[in-house]
Amino acid sequence: MIAFDEQSRLWVLQTTTWTYALQLTEEDAPRHVYWGPALTAEQVAGVVRPSAAWWDGFNDPNEGREELAVDGGTRYWTPSLQVRFADGTRALEWAYTDHEIDGGALRIGFRDRHYPLRIDLHYRVRGDVLERWVGLANDGEPVEVLRADSAAWVLPERADYRLSHVVGRWAAESQLRRESVAEGETVFASRRGITSHHANPWVMLDAGDASETHGEVWSTALAWSGSWRITTTRSIDGRVTVTGGFGQDGVTHRLNRGSVLTTPVFAGVFSENGFGGASRAWHDYTLEHVLPHSDELRPVLYNSWEATAFDVNEAGQRKLAAHAASLGVELFVMDDGWFGSRTSDNAGLGDWVVNRDRFPDGLAPLADEVHRLGMKFGLWVEPEMVNPDSDLYRAHPDWVLHHPHRRRSELRRQLVLNFAREDVAAWAHGWLDALVRDNGIDFLKWDMNRPFSEAGWPDDEDPDRLWTGHTQAVYAIMDRLRADHPGLRIESCSGGGGRIDLGILARTDQVWTSDNTDALDRLRIQHGYTQVYPARAMSAWVTDNPNFVTGRSTPLAFRFHVAMAGVLGIGGNIVEWSEDDLAFAREQIALYKEIRETVQHGALHRLQPPSASGISAVQYVSPERTVVFAYRQSAHFNLPERRVRLRGLDPAARYRDPGSGAVHHGAVLLAHGIEIDLPKGDHGSAIVRLYRI
Repeated sequence: MIAFDEQSRLWVLQTTTWTYALQLTEEDAPRHVYWGPALTAEQVAGVVRPSAAWWDGFNDPNEGREELAVDGGTRYWTPSLQVRFADGTRALEWAYTDHEIDGGALRIGFRDRHYPLRIDLHYRVRGDVLERWVGLANDGEPVEVLRADSAAWVLPERADYRLSHVVGRWAAESQLRRESVAEGETVFASRRGITSHHANPWVMLDAGDASETHGEVWSTALAWSGSWRITTTRSIDGRVTVTGGFGQDGVTHRLNRGSVLTTPVFAGVFSENGFGGASRAWHDYTLEHVLPHSDELRPVLYNSWEATAFDVNEAGQRKLAAHAASLGVELFVMDDGWFGSRTSDNAGLGDWVVNRDRFPDGLAPLADEVHRLGMKFGLWVEPEMVNPDSDLYRAHPDWVLHHPHRRRSELRRQLVLNFAREDVAAWAHGWLDALVRDNGIDFLKWDMNRPFSEAGWPDDEDPDRLWTGHTQAVYAIMDRLRADHPGLRIESCSGGGGRIDLGILARTDQVWTSDNTDALDRLRIQHGYTQVYPARAMSAWVTDNPNFVTGRSTPLAFRFHVAMAGVLGIGGNIVEWSEDDLAFAREQIALYKEIRETVQHGALHRLQPPSASGISAVQYVSPERTVVFAYRQSAHFNLPERRVRLRGLDPAARYRDPGSGAVHHGAVLLAHGIEIDLPKGDHGSAIVRLYRI
């Protein structure tokens, strides 16, 4: 519900779990009032306080309380919006124009007091999530937009604040960190043109006393897949804000007369149920409002990459497909090496024509065989990249990001195509559309294996627009492919987890979480991933021993049980698996199909986080079933295992374990826990199913 009080010029946005309020000052500036536990409109009125008076000449007492901080006047807080007008003026002065409320959506309109720049602040309530974004429109001389964040979030006063976020790199994404909010500005960002492996565009804040199950948590997440920036600011007196949006330092947006700039959604969640409550709010939001076809169950897939690498041919893929079908796999995905002169990563990228030496009659016969075996057919593509050794690059060297008189840096022997160019985007859509249409493609694994460099666009009057234009073109191509091919499903990949965010999840059905498939490492990666993103989109594979990243060997059961906590995939060379391993794989895939509705659509409870040793456990709860995954990372000193207390159950209900036949009272499982029988030694694992009686 959204209400406006004309006399106090106060807007109040309410759900059953939180209230959010903002107000216009006497100078027409939008000032934040409240974000926290649910209050009535009358109660919010008691929170409103007049602007504080100056008490010295150096600190504006209202700093850090603006709904969207701008440059100008005596503001010295981190700005969310910075503009430079044609005459060089940088300060912005608010003038309120109008507002409109449409159900759960609010738009508040402003203009600059002198210049013909219009600013709209947008709010939309979706479930327990508040979406925010900004629209800018110019009716006059060109305006440079130096920074255009989607929102600034003002936190209430607490004795202290702690920050949760993730860090990482290739093969080590989503490593969770929790630390005190530093005084001054702390910036989390990607300047790579993609979301990045190294950080992810979300933060959580608490007063330092929250746990997985208890305490107030404020969380924000940006729906954008290009370069981004989130800044936390803390004053000496403890005031804390979070501002974030697309872009990076040094990159400007140019608004010509008649131009409009719309920022991506920067959404917020408040929970009184700890980090787990915030996570489940994000998961529900993503399933209900972000993911396409979120009601579907994601199929068990097989991917050929680790079995074949670039040694791809029709006979070999047919053999793998037959083995995969016999295991119960539902989606067969052929990875790199099927096109052009792509026999290694040295050449051929960009030449998206079928290699006739490897597939004499094209891809259709293989796709037909995969479909005959009862599986869907998927294909790996990397549309945004080109090898210099390719026919495409020789024909269009100007299509890549580059600067005049500067070398073109290669990573993985690749250059980045400029999708902000209309001709490049049209070319990419054309071959992708034909590929899907002519070959019965059900699934695309869309990869993006290197960040931007030399991000120039010679001869374009506004070359910086490539930073946003590239990502927007990727979105547009995916949207158009999905509209034209309703049965097509897409997985986002960027050298593993380099492009995971709410923006790409709005256009894809799942994401490749990491190239690191080591099950022990995956426990930590999946722990960080699920802080915001749901298991329904978390692709996880079972691969061979030893793992190609770490060299570690783990039991096949441990590898399966870790992967079954997300969207199960198989990535090993199954042609060489023993009969015992194949039989076990069939059993586990059948078990996964039994429990996956609970895993993919149930409420996630992180019972015990991964650590250097001991038990790690996660639980998924649906109305009639619960599934618990337990993992021993390493064994020490013959210590007895502790019981695992479950969550999210009905204390008045009873639950039956179909494996053992045992019946448990919900109240006992919640208060006292359950004993889980794990195999002895390192890397023991077990799955417990409990069905409500």
